[in-house]
Amino acid sequence: MQTPHTIHDLDTPVPLVDVERMHGNLRRVSEYCRAHGLAWRPHAKTHKSPALAAEQMRAGAVGITVATPREAEVMAQAVDDLLLAYPPIGQARLRRLMALPRRVRLTVGLDSAEALGGLAAAAREAGRRVGVLVEVDAGMGRVGVQTAADAVALARAAADEEGIDYRGVMFYPGHVRDRVERQEDAIRALSERIGVVLEALAEAGLKPEVVSGGSTPTFWRSHEIAGLTEVRPGTSIFNDRTTAEIGACGWDENAYSVLATVVSVAVPGQAVVDAGSKALSKEEIRADTVGYGALLDRPEIVVKSVSEEHGLLDLSRTGWRPKIGERVRIVPNHVCVSVNLHERLYGVRGDDIVEVWDVEARGR
Repeated sequence: MQTPHTIHDLDTPVPLVDVERMHGNLRRVSEYCRAHGLAWRPHAKTHKSPALAAEQMRAGAVGITVATPREAEVMAQAVDDLLLAYPPIGQARLRRLMALPRRVRLTVGLDSAEALGGLAAAAREAGRRVGVLVEVDAGMGRVGVQTAADAVALARAAADEEGIDYRGVMFYPGHVRDRVERQEDAIRALSERIGVVLEALAEAGLKPEVVSGGSTPTFWRSHEIAGLTEVRPGTSIFNDRTTAEIGACGWDENAYSVLATVVSVAVPGQAVVDAGSKALSKEEIRADTVGYGALLDRPEIVVKSVSEEHGLLDLSRTGWRPKIGERVRIVPNHVCVSVNLHERLYGVRGDDIVEVWDVEARGR
């Protein structure tokens, strides 16, 4: 296959990453963390590439967060300090984790005695030590212990387990999706909720070394959460339409887009592109708007609906009328899901391809 040199050499749909915007995003996140004394442990679920994890480490990250054994295996190629922010239930998962290179400092987030017991047994059998963060439900209602007493009990159990190093607590404020300037009450409530847990742990002689939390939507207010020591934003390396709509980035800080080709203009008021749910995903936006994406250079033009191979552009708010064969760049609602649909990412400056990254951590 001929090596592509510009985006005009690429078949569509295909994901593009503006490398200048990406490095700007990394720089801003790193500067914020340094200014507020926070360790930066970005989540690899967004890019799924060890080369991009290495870029984050060079920019100042202390380690990388992962969600799956596959992500852990791939990121271990480039990073020596990993947090698995997902309970490792089942022998298959545990065997893969214990097979990670010995140089990897592994920490695992979990919320049950069952997960702790299985991890401890696997660690002892493998002859390695594994760190544990007790996961606390910060309000999302997905995972995490429910009370401070539960956190103390699980932390004490972790501290007593052979093969386990109790390192602290973690949480994910995924329920906070308001615009950044409207998050004050939610951040205050979050800080108070976590504060109760931290106070109980300190009183029990189990003061956490690490208090790990954060998300891209709440990232810029992380310093308002009392006791927080580490943040785990994922999306912020690229950003996406949701991030921009809630004010967590500017539209011109969107580094990721999907290049698509207009294939039909037969139906009045719309244009059809070759990027559907298998390129953009079909995740609805968590903001005060609609659609499944928007054009990078014309954000008022929204992808109003998607099927597997078709994306329908709503032209009702523009006088622009694309021609068949014309190409557009679409910013998806949720970049992480879109990246996972593609085999590789193309880093670009303008129209020139300057980097190619395989999405190595896709799949199981």
